Amino acid sequence: MNKKPLIELINVTKSYDEEKVVDNLNLTIYENEFVTLLGPSGCGKTTTLRMIGGFVQPDAGQIIINGKIFNDLPPYARPIHTVFQRYALFPHLNVLENVAFGLRNRTYDYLVSFFGEEKLNQVFLDANPGKQISKRGISKIIDQKITNEAREALALVKLVGFERRKIDQISGGQQQRVALARALVNKPQILLLDEPLAALDLKLRQSMQYELKEMQRKLGITFIFVTHDQEEAMTMSDRIVVMKSGLVQQLGTPKSIYNEPINRYVANFIGETNIIPGTYVKKDTVHFLGADFKSTGYTFADGEAVDVVIRPEDFDVVPFDKAKLQGTVTFSLFKGVHNELDVDINGVKLMVNTYESYDVGQSIGLSVDPYEIHMMKVENNG
Repeated sequence: MNKKPLIELINVTKSYDEEKVVDNLNLTIYENEFVTLLGPSGCGKTTTLRMIGGFVQPDAGQIIINGKIFNDLPPYARPIHTVFQRYALFPHLNVLENVAFGLRNRTYDYLVSFFGEEKLNQVFLDANPGKQISKRGISKIIDQKITNEAREALALVKLVGFERRKIDQISGGQQQRVALARALVNKPQILLLDEPLAALDLKLRQSMQYELKEMQRKLGITFIFVTHDQEEAMTMSDRIVVMKSGLVQQLGTPKSIYNEPINRYVANFIGETNIIPGTYVKKDTVHFLGADFKSTGYTFADGEAVDVVIRPEDFDVVPFDKAKLQGTVTFSLFKGVHNELDVDINGVKLMVNTYESYDVGQSIGLSVDPYEIHMMKVENNG
């Protein structure tokens, strides 16, 4: 990857009540990436996000942004804005005022630097020929520019026409967009999102997932997203950080994590999967469920015990004369696009997805292509 490192976490540790919530974490995030911290409650993902944002101080390690150590800098001094699960919008302000609030409450000097001092001076002179540049005159120009910036941010999140609405007059999804616009109006280099879609209904969540990714791509901002929802992470992310007990279990693209999980935890956490005890017979051959299968891309010791991972959609239902495995359907559920089956093979339950319908009690044959078979080392502690 040729991208420039933007955020580096080096040996970062954080404990609460002597319990390590983040344990010696090392992570590099690059410019213009959409990175998701994924894991169950208590895995350390939100604490990691809050340390990057400056809301929590690490006990040890370094947080480096743009090549500089940021451990002790407060949130407002970082090139970062955060959208929380609770949007914290101001009910007494309308939509436009909520979005403009962050800029209006900056110092005069900051706003001059934000909009460009020379540009503001020229705008003042064009509007007031022959007059001396004054702070009051510049303030009026800044006020109008803040309003324009807020309107542009609302357009970005598709809320044109909602400027004068009160917060209690818009839906939860629209409130979420207002919170996004309020963060984006500041043009941050990094945007942190702490489960911002959790309160939305399923259809709106799915719609916002695609919109967030498109927004990130268009703006070129680095997004760091926290969620426990695997589908959300798979849909939006350039890379996913799978966490457990304050540790990174696996870091990679959605495709690599789904197809090549590093251990049982990741395999089970990312989608449905079958984990089957097997034996690596020799190069390109693995034995499980009483049959030898061709495999590819793995090197273990001949005769070594392995865990075989096969996703439900990777099994092929085939005629018995072409089947490596034969079993009985013990459960069948139509899911709209496909059927989910449980298939019993000599007392071992397999999950199988197929487009064809099968009845409970029906016998079926299964096969699997070599490139769909993934193998992992057997974990001593499970």
